[in-house]
Amino acid sequence: MDNIDLQLTLSEVTIVDLVSWIASGAMIFGGIVPYIPQYRQIKRTENAEGFSTYVCLALLVANTLRILFWFGVHFELPLLAQSIIMNVTMMVMLHLCNRVTQLNEMSTKRRAFLDFDHRHFWKWTKFRDYVQFMFVFTLIGGYITYVCLDFPVYVETLGFLAVFVEALLGAPQFWRNYQNKCTVGMSVKMVGFWTSGDTFKTAYFLINKAPMQFWICGLLQVGIDIAILLQVWIYRKNVHPISKPAKPI
Repeated sequence: MDNIDLQLTLSEVTIVDLVSWIASGAMIFGGIVPYIPQYRQIKRTENAEGFSTYVCLALLVANTLRILFWFGVHFELPLLAQSIIMNVTMMVMLHLCNRVTQLNEMSTKRRAFLDFDHRHFWKWTKFRDYVQFMFVFTLIGGYITYVCLDFPVYVETLGFLAVFVEALLGAPQFWRNYQNKCTVGMSVKMVGFWTSGDTFKTAYFLINKAPMQFWICGLLQVGIDIAILLQVWIYRKNVHPISKPAKPI
């Protein structure tokens, strides 16, 4: 009888471990799934007009802040791994968008990060300019975090900023759609994955009584996702972006 009980206990432990590994894997790699259809669509059409690269900026900043936050509060390693992999994914997306944009852009004027021209922020000509920006941002953020690591207020603020910036992830895409009065070029599947993932995450925060800023930011994120899906319906008859008048020279 004892052997049977022991075998059942071992089986339960094995199942729990398996479920834990699956959940960790989903946490680490699940975040990049929404961007697969968008990446394929941009690569197939050779057009990145419908996708806002400011989405990449929001995620790069949010996940870099979360990585820095880990040095103050050692949260779960799968979340740390997720942030690292998401940063790599966003750089891959930026590389593709930058290449496609340069193919379609008529202007030959060089716009560089080191020019420090705010008018061209995040609209640089070469992919290396985005790499330079993230290197400088990480270096400055890392230095400030190293100096202020013993101040709990700074550490908690850093964690809140990481969550808040991620909550505004869909805002650039919403604004791009509003400007174009069109959602052509944006992957609806991507937004659908956003909505389902953010809804699950927010429900998890509420059920597990996570700190208030977590579920408030989660609700904000879901609200923006739903607003983008409403844009898909509102602009469903518009098949081309609204052209913008040229600025006088």
